[in-house]
Amino acid sequence: MEEKKQVNEDEIVEDAEQELVDETTEEIAENETVDSELENLKQEKEEMRERLLRLQAEYDNFRKRTQKEKEADRKYKSQALVTELLPVVDSFERALSIEVNDESTSSFVEGVKMVYRQLTDALGKEGVEEIKTTGEEFDPHLHQAVMQVEDDQYESNIVLEELQKGFKLKDRVIRPAMVKVNQ
Repeated sequence: MEEKKQVNEDEIVEDAEQELVDETTEEIAENETVDSELENLKQEKEEMRERLLRLQAEYDNFRKRTQKEKEADRKYKSQALVTELLPVVDSFERALSIEVNDESTSSFVEGVKMVYRQLTDALGKEGVEEIKTTGEEFDPHLHQAVMQVEDDQYESNIVLEELQKGFKLKDRVIRPAMVKVNQ
């Protein structure tokens, strides 16, 4: 009977050892799973952090670009109106270039000159200025050469005559000046 007891005790010990091994194996597997999940979570966290940083940078760039566009809109808000008024300025200048000898007509011309001055003053307050031409060096950003002549009295690439005035709104060319240039 002692032998039987011994065999039962051995089996019980073996079973207990096996259970202990099984539990340890399960714990190790669970720990490996937890470690793996922890690594995955750390990686996901880092990816989300990088994504958040990129989104913040994109938002900052968008905000800056929008701010620049608003500033440009404010700076050049009157560009469309100025573009429409330039032919009116040209017409005034052509009308005022006619010589008047009659005294009754000269008072009318003085009134037109006054309106012309008011118009040019209003444009000046908005930042409109004439582009300098005659005697200046030709600049393709400011001038449009419609004629070229050869005159030995002047250096090459100098504007000899202005055929139509050019205008800038602040630092932007609204209409380039049409000029005659020396070759």
